Amino acid sequence: MVKKVGFIDYYLDEWHANHYPEWLKEYSDGRYVVAYAYGEIDSPLGGISNEEWAKKNDVTLCKTIDEVVEKSDVLIVLSPDNPEQHEHLCEKPLMSGKLTYVDKTFAPDADTARRIFKIAEKSGTKLFSTSALRYATEIQEMKKGEAIYVSSIGPGVEENYFIHQFEPIVYLMGPDVKRIMYTGSINSMSFTLEYSDGRRAYMNMPRTWGAPQMLAVKYSDSFVMQKLESDSFKNFMHAMVKFFDDGEVPVDPQETITLMAIIGAASEAMKKPDEWVNL
Repeated sequence: MVKKVGFIDYYLDEWHANHYPEWLKEYSDGRYVVAYAYGEIDSPLGGISNEEWAKKNDVTLCKTIDEVVEKSDVLIVLSPDNPEQHEHLCEKPLMSGKLTYVDKTFAPDADTARRIFKIAEKSGTKLFSTSALRYATEIQEMKKGEAIYVSSIGPGVEENYFIHQFEPIVYLMGPDVKRIMYTGSINSMSFTLEYSDGRRAYMNMPRTWGAPQMLAVKYSDSFVMQKLESDSFKNFMHAMVKFFDDGEVPVDPQETITLMAIIGAASEAMKKPDEWVNL
C-alpha cells in the first residue's frame, strides 16, 4: 500500500525539497510518495514559485498546513536553511499524532527545541531530526558514545553546516557537553568542546567548500582517521523510511536538544574568542 507523504516548508524550491521526493520513492521501493505540499512563501532567492514546484514534481499544492496534515499519512517539515521557522511550521503537524520528520537544523536554540518537543509530547506525536552525516557508513561503523577524543573537519558555513560536524561529535562522544570555546581566525572557524568529565573534541571549518569531511576518533583501545565518503543521504533516507514504517524514533531527543544548545553556544562564542561559553 502506497503511503502519502506531506511536505511543509518555508518555501519549496530548495535543495532538500527538490531531492527528497525522488529519494523517498526510490529508497522505499515506491511505498512512500510525496503527494501534498505547503510552502509559506515563494522562494526569496530567485527560484521557482511554490505553484511551479508543485507542477514540476507532480505534487498537490495545499493552501494551508491543516490541509497537508489532514490528507497525508506521514509528514516532513522541511525549511532546512531557516530553522527559525520550524516552531510555527511544526505546531500543527506535531499536534496530529502522525509520524513527523523535522529537517536539520532542528531549531535555532535549545529553548526552541524543547518547546517543539513539548508540543509533540503533549499529543503523543513521534518525531525526530538529524544531520544526514549521522548516517554516513563510516560513522555508523564506529562505536557510539564511547570516543574519548574527536577532531572533525568539514566544509560549509555556520548558518547551516555547523550541524554536520557537531552531530557526529555528539554521536561518537555523547551529549554531556559542558562548554565551548571559539579559537578560529579570519580564514577558519575552530571550536573546542569540553565534556563534563574533561574529554575534549575539536571542530574545524576552513570556510571553503573544498574541504573534505573527515574525522579523527580516539577510543581507549584504538584510533581511527576517517574521510567520510559514503552516500550518507541514501542511508539517512533508509532510516527515515524505517521510522515511517515502524514508528521507532532513531535519535534521542536529548541529543537533538544538546546539539541545538551547542550551536547556540557556538554562535555566542564567536563573539568572544578564546573564552569559554557554558551550554
